[in-house]
Amino acid sequence: MQPGAAMLAAYLSTHCAMPTRSKEPDPSGFSEAPHYHGHRERLRDRFRDAGPDALSDYELLEMVLFRALPRRDVKPLAKALIAKFGSFAEVVHAPELRLKEVSGLGDSAITEIKLIAATASRVARGQINKQKTVLSSWSSVIEYCRAAMAFADKEQFRILFLDKRNQLIADELQQVGTIDHTPVYPREVVKRALELSATAIILVHNHPSGDPTPSTADVQMTKSIMSIAGPLGISVHDHIIVGKNGHASLKGLRLM
Repeated sequence: MQPGAAMLAAYLSTHCAMPTRSKEPDPSGFSEAPHYHGHRERLRDRFRDAGPDALSDYELLEMVLFRALPRRDVKPLAKALIAKFGSFAEVVHAPELRLKEVSGLGDSAITEIKLIAATASRVARGQINKQKTVLSSWSSVIEYCRAAMAFADKEQFRILFLDKRNQLIADELQQVGTIDHTPVYPREVVKRALELSATAIILVHNHPSGDPTPSTADVQMTKSIMSIAGPLGISVHDHIIVGKNGHASLKGLRLM
């Protein structure tokens, strides 16, 4: 199962237990099958008894679609989505315009799918906020960054602003760029840190290609920010690069 799927257990068990009436007409060519009610109950029972890891990606996606399409056999649609995008995580983080390309997927279903992505990000962020210091739970930081950015189709540049105790002051998305570039202005980064009275920052950005390997430009940009921040008493703890194939830490790689 893709990262983040397990933490959606509470959402699925609460929101997928009782289907509601669809607010949209059925736009698909998928026919209603007499067996789908029993199939849904078997999926729910397996989810409750064995947990989310007992379900495949397309089965987990079926449960997400139950509420939006309560009178449809959604298995073919779920399988079509996995075939198109590759995995559960890639489906829920896919851009809405690309989701609309899938026959049978209307606005209500897309809303349910995007709600999963928002839920995963919010839960991961909550893991950071409940820690006394960000640095004491580095795995939570990585999980949050991946949930928030790893599957985005454009480069994004995010900053975590920390106080002198390394507690999170703010988490801000600073820039959204193209598929392979995000403009970053070191003086603006430091200016914002001063505005928030931050004494340390963690830089984060994603590589939509999936490969988190730092580029020469990534390293140079990090060093430029450090050269301005350092004399002003602001530490750059790390620069994390995330992608669907993993993450990289410039500090861990000794590139900063």
